[in-house]
Amino acid sequence: MPAIGDVARLAGVSKATASRALSGRGHVAADTRRRVQLAASEIGYIASPDAASLVTGRTKNIGVVIPFVNRWFFGAVLDGIERTLLAAGYDLTLYNLPVSGPERSRVFEFFLARKRVDAVIVIGVDLTPGEIGGLERREKPVVCIGGSGEVTARLTIDDHGVGALATSHLLHLGHTRIAHLAGVGATSQPASVAGLRAAGFLETTDAAGLPLLADESSAGGPGAILVEADMGMPAGFAAGLQLLGHPAHRPTAVFAASDEMAFGVIRAAERLGLSMPRDLSVIGVDGHEHAELFDLTTIEQSPTEQGRLAVEVALRMLGGEGGGGGAPDPLPDSGAPMPTRLVVRGSTARPAVA
Repeated sequence: MPAIGDVARLAGVSKATASRALSGRGHVAADTRRRVQLAASEIGYIASPDAASLVTGRTKNIGVVIPFVNRWFFGAVLDGIERTLLAAGYDLTLYNLPVSGPERSRVFEFFLARKRVDAVIVIGVDLTPGEIGGLERREKPVVCIGGSGEVTARLTIDDHGVGALATSHLLHLGHTRIAHLAGVGATSQPASVAGLRAAGFLETTDAAGLPLLADESSAGGPGAILVEADMGMPAGFAAGLQLLGHPAHRPTAVFAASDEMAFGVIRAAERLGLSMPRDLSVIGVDGHEHAELFDLTTIEQSPTEQGRLAVEVALRMLGGEGGGGGAPDPLPDSGAPMPTRLVVRGSTARPAVA
C-alpha cells in the first residue's frame, strides 16, 4: 500500500510538504500542491483519516442530533447538512434522539462522549441545562437549529412572529372563531417552537378582542380555541375530526403549527364533507414540498438552507474550515431570525358568513 513517503519521493518534496499539500492545511505553493496531488493519484495513495486525526486533533466528523427522521422538515434540514458536509470533506454521525428517558440521556452522556466528533448540530430539540452543560464540557462547537436552551449559536425563525402572522391572515379575512392546533407542550414549554407559535396566536387573537374558549366544544360564537397535538399528519387528522365534528361548535378557520398537521386537518374536513375554503380555512407553517399539491396557504421557511448554514457556522467555529479560505465570516447574529414568507393559496378565504 502506498505511503506518504512514496508520494513525497515521487513529487520531489519532503513528507511534511506532501502532507500539507494533501490535507490542505498550511501554506504550500500552488505548483507544488498540484505536483503532490498528481503523484498521489499516480500511485493510488489515499490519506488515512485516522492518521490525519492524530496529527490535527480533528476527526472530520460532525455529530447531528435529531428527534425525528420520518418528518419532512427534519429530513429537509438533514439533506442540507449532509450535502454541505460532503462538499467540505466531512462525515456525519446521526443520533435519533428520544423525547425523554434513559435512551435520551445516553445520547448526551455516553454516545457523544464516546464518539469522536469535531462539532455537534442539534435540530429542533429543547435542550435541558444539564444536556447543554455536558456538550460544553466536551469543548466542541454546538450549533442549534430551532429548539430552545442557552447555547452560543442558534439558527431559528421568528416563531412568535410566525404565529402572529398566520393568525393575522385569518383575522384579516374576517374569521372570528379560530382554532390553533399547537404542538405538544405549547402551554407547558413557552420557550419551545410550539410554545412561541401558540403565544403569537394567543396574543394576536386577544388583541383582536377574541376570548380564549375553554375547549373545542365551547358554544359557538367568536373566540380562540387552542388544542395541542403531535405535529404530524395522523395527529392533525385525529385532532381535526374532534375539532370539526360538531357543526355548532366548529371554527371557521384553523391555524396548524406545521404543514403536516394542516394536511391532516384538510383530510379530516374532507371526511366530514366540508368544503374548503367555503366552510373552513386552513393555514400551516413550513413550506412543505406537498403544500402546493394540497393548495395550502402556509408560512414558508427553508429547512434545507438552515441545514446548509448550520454546517457553515460549525465549520467557522472550528476555525474557518470549508469556508473557501481566508478569514472566516462572522457568525450570524443570534437575534436575527432566518427569513420566512406568507404564501397564500386556496385553503384560506373569507368565511361564508362573516
